[in-house]
Amino acid sequence: MGTTLTRWWWVRHAPVPDGGRIYGQRDLDCDCGDATAFAALAQELPADAVWITSSLVRTRQTAAAILAADPERHSAIEPVAAPELIEQHLGDWQGLERKAFYAERGVGTHAHWFAPAHERPPGGESFVDLAERVFPAIERFTAEHRGRDIIAVTHGGTIRAALALALGLNPQTALAFSIDNCALTRIDHVRAEGSAGLWRVVAVNHRPWPSAALAAAGSGAAPIDKA
Repeated sequence: MGTTLTRWWWVRHAPVPDGGRIYGQRDLDCDCGDATAFAALAQELPADAVWITSSLVRTRQTAAAILAADPERHSAIEPVAAPELIEQHLGDWQGLERKAFYAERGVGTHAHWFAPAHERPPGGESFVDLAERVFPAIERFTAEHRGRDIIAVTHGGTIRAALALALGLNPQTALAFSIDNCALTRIDHVRAEGSAGLWRVVAVNHRPWPSAALAAAGSGAAPIDKA
């Protein structure tokens, strides 16, 4: 009986100079200045892959920086933008000063994220809402590109949702994963002929570079990841 392996290579976008404010779905540029990190990712990621980003500019900029770091291995690539893979909409919280928000809501003591998974910010969506739009997109791309390598440059929330799908986790539990900027998460879908297939997690938050700058960015004092 034949077995098909579809490999998802998830990369979180590069750091966003946010002025200390919550950005969520705000369409901000990212800092792609760490050439060492992008060169390492370009070497780690497979050639001849399907490339996907979200519809936000920071994911497109990050994908472009990876591709430019090794144009011979990753030639003639045009990533597909998938709006379903966008970060969580944090509604009225977007633009608020992050440190004051943390202090007021006690973030870091009752939640790993800006709020528990089920809570919707005013004018926004909950992490549960994010997961419910991300799951079908992952399943669709997996079916469309079965047997291929899929490189998805997206967001911390999106990657946590992918891990929730793969491991059968409730959304609140998935928020416990740390997903750093530019870090790589590998999730495989293994499907035997005639079966629905199984997911397996190969790596989470892998950073294949010796860059002190990005390593420091992932280990600061903030109690949760930025978005």
